[in-house]
Amino acid sequence: MAGYKEPDLNERRNAAAAAREKALAKLRAKPPVDPAVQAERLAAAEARAQVQAEKRAALKEKKAREQAEKAARIEANKAPAGPTEAERKAARDAKYAARKARK
Repeated sequence: MAGYKEPDLNERRNAAAAAREKALAKLRAKPPVDPAVQAERLAAAEARAQVQAEKRAALKEKKAREQAEKAARIEANKAPAGPTEAERKAARDAKYAARKARK
């Protein structure tokens, strides 16, 4: 029984050329696409692209609205800010004045 014989470079090159020719012949045998069918396909592709763009815009708008609502909720639930520097100074001065008045 003969073992497997590795094809040499020329055999591989010839096989590749034959395969390439076969593929080209198959491609040439294909009938050309009808312009009406091609226009219909283009129109359908554009319609799909338009629908996808509208969906993306709606989703983007929804996310922006949700982020704005979340920011509003956070702002509403935020603890009130403490007294300002001027208010703290006025309270400290009043406390010192009251202590001085007691003496």
